[in-house]
Formats: sequence, C-alpha cells, structure tokens
Amino acid sequence: MAKTILICDDDPTQRRLIQAVLEREGFSVLHAENGNEAYDRLSQNSGIDAVILDLVMPGQSGIDTLKEIRAAGIRTPVVVLTASGGIDTVVKAMQAGAQDFFIKPASPERILVSVRNALQMGDLSAEVARLKKHTANRISFDDLIGASAAMQIVRRLGERAAKSSIPVLILGESGVGKELIARAIQGSSERAGKAFVAVNCGALPENLVESILFGHEKGSFTGASDKHLGKFQEANGGTLFLDEVGELPLDMQVKLLRALQEGEIDPVGSKRPVKVDVRIISATNRNLADQVKAGAFREDLFYRLNVFPIEAPSLRERREDIPALIDHFIRRFNIEEGKRVTGVSGDALSMLTAYDWPGNVRQLENTVYRAIVLSDSPHLQAFDFPAISGQVAPIMTSSEAAPQSVVRVLEEHHEALSALHDAPVRILDEAGHLRKLEDIERDLIEHAIGVYAGHMSEVARRLGIGRSTLYRKVRDCGLEGLVKEAG
Repeated sequence: MAKTILICDDDPTQRRLIQAVLEREGFSVLHAENGNEAYDRLSQNSGIDAVILDLVMPGQSGIDTLKEIRAAGIRTPVVVLTASGGIDTVVKAMQAGAQDFFIKPASPERILVSVRNALQMGDLSAEVARLKKHTANRISFDDLIGASAAMQIVRRLGERAAKSSIPVLILGESGVGKELIARAIQGSSERAGKAFVAVNCGALPENLVESILFGHEKGSFTGASDKHLGKFQEANGGTLFLDEVGELPLDMQVKLLRALQEGEIDPVGSKRPVKVDVRIISATNRNLADQVKAGAFREDLFYRLNVFPIEAPSLRERREDIPALIDHFIRRFNIEEGKRVTGVSGDALSMLTAYDWPGNVRQLENTVYRAIVLSDSPHLQAFDFPAISGQVAPIMTSSEAAPQSVVRVLEEHHEALSALHDAPVRILDEAGHLRKLEDIERDLIEHAIGVYAGHMSEVARRLGIGRSTLYRKVRDCGLEGLVKEAG
C-alpha cells in the first residue's frame, strides 16, 4: 500500500509541484486548501500517513492548525513549510509538534528527505506504543489488524468475552494469531495490565508437564533443588493462555480440570492445595470434538474449556486484510532493520493477495521480513517474493478473454511455442512444458552477463533489480565464475 501524504497549502501551484515530486516516488497525495479542511480530513481519515503544512495561510495559520491537530490527539507526523525560515518560526513549529520543516521553494530531494524522516518518526512512535502495550499486557481489539467481516465477528465475540471471566476456546489453523486474540481479550477486560502467561502445551516435556503448570516444592523429586511456582501461580490475578491445549497428556487433563473447577492447584510435593485466581483462555488448531470421540481428549474438560468458542479465520478467508497486514509489517521491520521501504508495488500486492497462505499471518509476516531484508528499492516488487511468485497463477484482467484449457491453447499454438526453443533463454522444456522459474532466471542472468560483457551495473539496470540483489542471485545460481571470466 502506498503511503498517503496530505498537502495543506493555499497555493494550488505549490500543491501541484509537491504532488508531482511525491507521486514520482510512489506516494499517494491528498489536498487541503486551508487549516480547517486539513483538520477535517485528518479527523475523518486515519489512513493519512503524514502532512505537509504551510505555516502562512489565510484565516487559520499553520501553527494554529498544528496545535489544534495535536490537541485532538492526532499524532500523524507533520512537516511544515514556509517562505521565511527564521529561527523563531522553526522553534514555534517544533514546539507545536512538527517533525521537520523546509523552506519553499525546496528541491525535490529536500522534500523527499523531510517526508521520509517524518514517516520514519511516525512508524517509530507507533512501534514504541505497540511494544509498550504488549509489555504492559494492555493490547486491545483496536490493535488487531483487519476490517474484514470475519475479523469484525472475532472483535464482537472477543469484546463480549472480555466483559466476564468465562473460559474462552480460540479455534483456528496454525499461524492465524490466536495468542494475539487472547491478549486482546485480556487487555479489554478487568484484568488488563495483570500477568499474561502463555504456555505452548505441545512443547512441554511429558515428564515435566505437571511441574511446569502447577509447580513443585523443593526436594519433591530428583533435581528439584528449589521451589518452583508453576505457570498457574505466575498467572495468579491475570490470564493463563494454554496454546495447543489438545496436546496435553490425559493424566494432566484430569488435573487441569480440577484446577478449573476448584480454583486451586496441587504443586508436586505440596502437602496442601494452593488457591489461584486465573482466567483461562485456551487455543487449538485441532478438532477437539474428534479427539473426544477418539478418546484422546477428556469430554468433561472439553465442555469446560469450550464454553465460549471463537473461530479465528484463516488468512485466505480475509484476503481484504492482506494489504493492511503488509503495511503493518513493513513499518515494523523498517524500524527493526533500519530500512526505508515505503510500500509494495501494485503487481506484488495483487500476487500476495491471490496467494492462499497455508501458514496464514505468520507466513505472511516472515515473507515480508525476508523481502525487506533483501530489497534494494523503496517499493517491494514481485521478484522480492520468489517463494510466492512461482506459486500464484497469473491474474487475468477484465479486458482479457476468459482462459481456455491450457492443453487446448498449447495444441492450437504448438508451432509458435516450438519456435521459442531457439530463443536465447528458453521458457519451455523438451516436452513443451514451462521450465521452472529458477532455471529460467538463471539462464536469463547468464545471458545478460554475456550480452553486456560482465558490466554488472548495466546488467542490473537492464534486469530492473539492484546490484546487491543481482550479486546475490549470481551467487545463488553458481555463476560467480562467469562474472570473473567476463571481468
């Protein structure tokens, strides 16, 4: 998604000049002729990423507009522009909450530097706020990314569950964000700010499950050199999140059921039970009802946990949320990796939206992370996602004819396709089928190195990729020797 910049200036010529600079770099631009219009746009549109604000305008000045924006709690980064760059003007703008300023007329480079710095500052502030909420266990449903119908249902159910201490069972495939939903329930409840303890039941060693969950006394078994509280006591007063609860052994299921029913636990080696005040939220990617029928999960525990079920949708069921998720991950990883990626190209976004994402949001997150680390351009392109681009079918536009059977097309155009065997880079194998993408890419790079006599800057320019990306692909394809020979 392209970043959206709001330009507020009473001079239409100045607005158009700045717009041209920004749009050449892939930004989306909105206009406002005065401070009141800018304030209204910011109040109604949370999708504005930064503001360029003229300080001298008829009616309400830029300084007064900036103060009004900040007083309303709007934290969108603001860059101010002025025809006079006196130190007093700059100090007042910064005191009012501006991130940067430039004097008009400004060079395109100066405008872009200011906008990018402001965007980076906004992303940094948002990430700090997110981490503070996470650390303080105050994540709410407003922090969940996505406005799809499926996510709206999750929000409504979660907000209702947060109003009581009812046991919640979150169902869904691996990677859909079940723990984040659990944290939002806690952060929207009376237990917000209290302990949130997450336990992956599938990762617990079988011989230590009881000790990890319920604790043990010193000397209760070989190796118990100290007293251990256990996860239930760690979460006392807060929430215990039991992820993959279907993986618990049957004997532990009995003890978990007693802890839920009685509100007390029996630490290993303890002479008396310990009272605990814990809200239980569990999650699983399995069908617990089928496990009950198979005798792998206790029926009474299933009914105890499944009081308030919430179905977390897979990513392919909420494709309209993919652009917002990608934008969120780009902002986060820009900060972590010190990058300045501003968005993703239209072709790449269409490709990512069309993909089925078997690993759901976790897979999307890791895919965007890899692309940002390896990318050399301000916008992520389709070739920055090699693991996805080879698995998504071409997207037909409305102007294209309806697709026919691939076999029939190949038969009808057999002669034309056969001629492609003589091309410098073949796309078909001997049987007339498409070759693998990585094989075609290797041959194309090899051919380009030969055509341009090993001048790697020219090769990279002709292929439309950065030099570091080209050298990485050369290394991955085992073509280093060819580069040395050409050099």
